[in-house]
Amino acid sequence: MLFTSYAFLGFLATLFLLYYLVPGRFQWKLLLAASYLFYFAAGPAWLLYILATTVTTYFAALRIEDMGRRQKAYIKANKDQLSREEKKAYKNRIKSGQWRWLLACLLFNLGILAVVKYTNFAISNVNGLLRAVGSARQFGFWDIALPMGISFYTFQALGYLIDVYRGTVEAERNPGRLALFVSFFPQLIQGPISRFGDLAQSLFAEHGFDGKRFSYGLERILWGYFKKLVIADRILTGVNAIIRDTGTYRGAYVFVGMLFYALELYADFTGGIDITIGIAQSLGIGVKENFRRPYFSKSVKEYWRRWHITMGTWFTDYIFYPISVCKPMLKFSRFARAHFGECIGKRAPVYLSSFAVWLATGIWHGASWNFVVWGLGNWVILMVSQELEPLYARFHGRFRVQGSWWFKLFQVVRTVLLMSCLRTFDCYRDVPLTFRMFGTLFTEGNWHILWDGSLLGLGLSVVDYGVLLAGLALLVTVSLLQRSGSVRDRIAAKPYPVRFLVWYGLFLAVLLAGAYGIGYDASQFIYNQF
Repeated sequence: MLFTSYAFLGFLATLFLLYYLVPGRFQWKLLLAASYLFYFAAGPAWLLYILATTVTTYFAALRIEDMGRRQKAYIKANKDQLSREEKKAYKNRIKSGQWRWLLACLLFNLGILAVVKYTNFAISNVNGLLRAVGSARQFGFWDIALPMGISFYTFQALGYLIDVYRGTVEAERNPGRLALFVSFFPQLIQGPISRFGDLAQSLFAEHGFDGKRFSYGLERILWGYFKKLVIADRILTGVNAIIRDTGTYRGAYVFVGMLFYALELYADFTGGIDITIGIAQSLGIGVKENFRRPYFSKSVKEYWRRWHITMGTWFTDYIFYPISVCKPMLKFSRFARAHFGECIGKRAPVYLSSFAVWLATGIWHGASWNFVVWGLGNWVILMVSQELEPLYARFHGRFRVQGSWWFKLFQVVRTVLLMSCLRTFDCYRDVPLTFRMFGTLFTEGNWHILWDGSLLGLGLSVVDYGVLLAGLALLVTVSLLQRSGSVRDRIAAKPYPVRFLVWYGLFLAVLLAGAYGIGYDASQFIYNQF
């Protein structure tokens, strides 16, 4: 069920009506039923996958918590009879048992994810190796449907399980509540990846109707549809034209494609997140923000603090920190300090942990080498930037340009171009082809296409470009205004005629300028593939 379909709008309207008609104690149960109905409509067989994740996570979390409670009760009851060594041995035995339950659940659910998402990728690589050594044997690909949002709900469920293991949240004793946390339908498409401790309170609470909150949610949904339908789906036509005909669209067209895709990806992803957060807000549920104006970032490091924030914090908390402080890494750090000096000894564990994070990030984004290269490309840029920080400091100390508006603009443009260059791996989905196409930027010499009307051959008319420029101008304006507070609050403070004109105008823009109808295909959100 596409977010942009009439069926989804009807589904959403019905849910809103029923949600505020039923008694408050039944609201979360209604959301659970709606979430499973939504997932059933997307693919009935996929329910087995999300049920498997939910059930295994539920029982593993209960077992881990119960073992911890039993440990505390036993030590409290026998504190006078047990020696320090006996207490330590008992704690270690319980901890080992908890770890086995955690590991089993992690391996089971990550195994499901690996099988459905990466089996054919593995087969493709094995077949490539066999061809390289001259073998005629080839393995057939599996016909495995990738369940919608499996990466998102798997990571969300496993984050909850790890938090229970760490003791930062209590295990949910009600299986229905945990099922809702895992399957909450607005998040299934593309996140955000919520933490149980952040979402649970508002997700399961009773919510009376609040007119202001409900209208704010609808406004956020409308803004999301504007980004998706008016900007992302319109510019997608140009992106597809460039990346599908690599023989024709080379050189400067690659540069145009980079910028087009950067705008499409941002409008598509943030538009979907706006719809998600807007739906949740309309229901009285608080969902974490996932973006904070990333294209205004002055460095790649800052960019990744602002882009897909919940994914970044997930990888940091559950991969980076555990690896950086694990016993093998601490031993390696001591070895590096002793043999290579204090400087390398301090940096090496951080760089290796970051390498693991970005490798996992690339693999998470897709079963293809282009995503792996994209992830490691980000890692290289971040590590090089970190090593160059002393040089930057000397530069700023000498020339005193930091803080000037033109230098900030230079930093923003540089960051956008760097990230757009890396995203070419996402566009072409083939590593050698990406490098070849990027190389044509410097060999073709066809920059005249930027002003001679050639861009009209990409399937976009003069009107389309006008709509895109107006949409981009509105995006930039809203982003600038957001730096000083909520735009919706500002609009709400205006007289009613002004508020009406703003929101009705945005509604008409979506209705009249949205990319649908003849010549357009309904497109799912980009991150639905993950």
